[in-house]
Amino acid sequence: MSVEIVRGTSQKPVSSDALVEIMARQSSLSGQLFIGYPIINTSAGPHPIDALLVSPDKGIVVFDLIEGRDTGDYGARQDDSANRLEARLKAHRELMRRRDLIIPIHTVSFAPAIDNPASCEDPDYPLASASSLLQALEQFTWDDPGDPDAFHKALSAIENISTIRKSGLGRRVTQEHSRGAKLARLESSIATLDHLQRRAVIETVEGVQRIRGLAGSGKTIVLALKAAYLHASHPEWRIAVTFLTRSLKEHFRRLITHFSIEQTGEGPDWRYLRVLNAWGARGDAERDGIYYEFCRLHGAEYLDFRSARRRYPQEEELEGVCESALECVRERKPVYDAMLVDEAQDLSASFLRLCYAMLRRPGRLVYAYDELQSLSGGSLPSPEEIFGSNADGSPVVRLHVSDPREPQRDIILSKCYRNPKPVLVAAHALGFGIYREPSRADGTGLVQMFDHPSLWEEIGYRVHDGELRDGSPVMLHRTAETSPGFLEEHSDIDDLIKFIAFENKAQQTDWIARAIASNLEEDELRHEDIMVINSNPQITRDQVGPMRNRLMRLGIPSHLAGVDTDPDFFFLPGDDLVTFTGIHRAKGNEAAMVYIVNAQECYSAGRDLASVRNRLFTAITRSKAWVRVLGVGESMVKLKAEYEALKARDFQLQFNYPTPEQRAYLRVIHRDMTTEESKRLGSRDTNLNDLLEDLESGEVHIEDLDEETVSRFKKFLG
Repeated sequence: MSVEIVRGTSQKPVSSDALVEIMARQSSLSGQLFIGYPIINTSAGPHPIDALLVSPDKGIVVFDLIEGRDTGDYGARQDDSANRLEARLKAHRELMRRRDLIIPIHTVSFAPAIDNPASCEDPDYPLASASSLLQALEQFTWDDPGDPDAFHKALSAIENISTIRKSGLGRRVTQEHSRGAKLARLESSIATLDHLQRRAVIETVEGVQRIRGLAGSGKTIVLALKAAYLHASHPEWRIAVTFLTRSLKEHFRRLITHFSIEQTGEGPDWRYLRVLNAWGARGDAERDGIYYEFCRLHGAEYLDFRSARRRYPQEEELEGVCESALECVRERKPVYDAMLVDEAQDLSASFLRLCYAMLRRPGRLVYAYDELQSLSGGSLPSPEEIFGSNADGSPVVRLHVSDPREPQRDIILSKCYRNPKPVLVAAHALGFGIYREPSRADGTGLVQMFDHPSLWEEIGYRVHDGELRDGSPVMLHRTAETSPGFLEEHSDIDDLIKFIAFENKAQQTDWIARAIASNLEEDELRHEDIMVINSNPQITRDQVGPMRNRLMRLGIPSHLAGVDTDPDFFFLPGDDLVTFTGIHRAKGNEAAMVYIVNAQECYSAGRDLASVRNRLFTAITRSKAWVRVLGVGESMVKLKAEYEALKARDFQLQFNYPTPEQRAYLRVIHRDMTTEESKRLGSRDTNLNDLLEDLESGEVHIEDLDEETVSRFKKFLG
């Protein structure tokens, strides 16, 4: 028997450590021990519970922790905590038998600094030392559980003191089977956190913590809840929440406000809890950002994005400016006690180092990212590479924890709560090119692959056949554990995801306008339930213009996110506007019905197919219910064929795992290129093509060319 320990932040570190030590060594109890959790909202303000044990043997045990030798009025504290917790738990009908809780609540004060507290002990208010705690716990009983699931119900209620309820007005639906009704039931089913998400919220480390997970695994929700939890536990701390996508700002503020009110009865104090963009700019506080604030604090040169683009290679602007800012600092000026970073796969290693440099010791940095947002398995270097080494050669940051009593520093969220399984697996199949038509050059359709095969299992796949190792055939599938069935049971597979190929863009425009009108008029969906993503972000305004005009003629207004509306907002619920967007602004957001237009541009690319396929992967995973992948021409027909091949295999991924040499080759031929690299290669392609045409026509003879150059070319091709 053992007790699982979940360590949150605590104002009483000595007694917390002593309690953890005792509970980890003992073998007579089982259950789950929470340190520094929950924080209960009461009429008098937030009430933190020092520690709480939920046990199938004892019921619930509330610990009043005492740091020194002064016990104070510990009996009153025990009464207070027990009464407040009971009041909260009575809101859970599954825990009630008539007017009584089905699980007992016991209390004990634990004072490890007192050797023998028996002389001052009241039988109704136990006070225990390190040597007498287990004996005190033996006195607690749970004689008649009655309901065999009472323990699990109580544990679920404790873990879900905070819920993920949707903000805003409830849905008004009149048709039981409309999309709006299905969506309301779906949102209700995912209103609470699972155990792993809750653990990621509560467990707080003194140092760096990494949270990895799929799109839709709840990383943003976890970070928002964690920010609210830390703010409630330590209102004196200065905490920052940061990210790259500007439209996430108001989303985070709404979530944190909701969670703070739920936990403490009060909104957050934004002077101490800041939500700000990664880059930032000069101006008022709303334009502030982590990089800009660092430069301002340290007197370092600040570059806006346009200036950075002129100085650094494409896609390396943030890496370059952060590295430059760090190099010019002689003495750092830490200003935050904790920092939480979302979308870390879109940021850079130097940005994370810059965040770490702004933290007061012990440097509480939490960063979350999606293993698949870059689809390369290497979206970020390891923490050892990012944060470097100490003078003795040891790494500054280690995520491995050998002691199970310690908070977890590396948490993987493998369960997806956004995408139905067919939608998620389709995104992976198309992103990796699993069923793409093999090329003649390399004999495979694969575009890219994880360097570490085990990552497939870490993100929720299981081996159905074959082996997950280099050079081996394998078939993978997702289980009900990592892709809950209720996410897809509301609709047929052919309604969850559709690929449609049109002959021309006019047909695509007509179809999507009619479909959106039907969503609003017949399906009982709201405007904010719909997202239209153009596959090529560079020409989104021009490409979606005809669609928006057609909708306007139907009386349906729309907006282009971040372009003709405030860039800090993505959806505008109060204005009844359908949201059109490019893929970059879509990141971090979700919608029930997602339309991806001009998807044919994601079938193939001259230079950077991995990046292009990643656009499609990211776009598909924005959907939490239904997705329509639309495009024109032969390329769209071929893209649709990839999906049909997946569907024919019952949404399983079947491929030969590429060897290290094959993966290296894929990285070369499908790599991203800077603008200059692409121009240079395009110019040489043109010159080579002109030469070949001249040779074929006889205008130029092979003998006219330099003999050494011809010899070298033959040797290379041979």
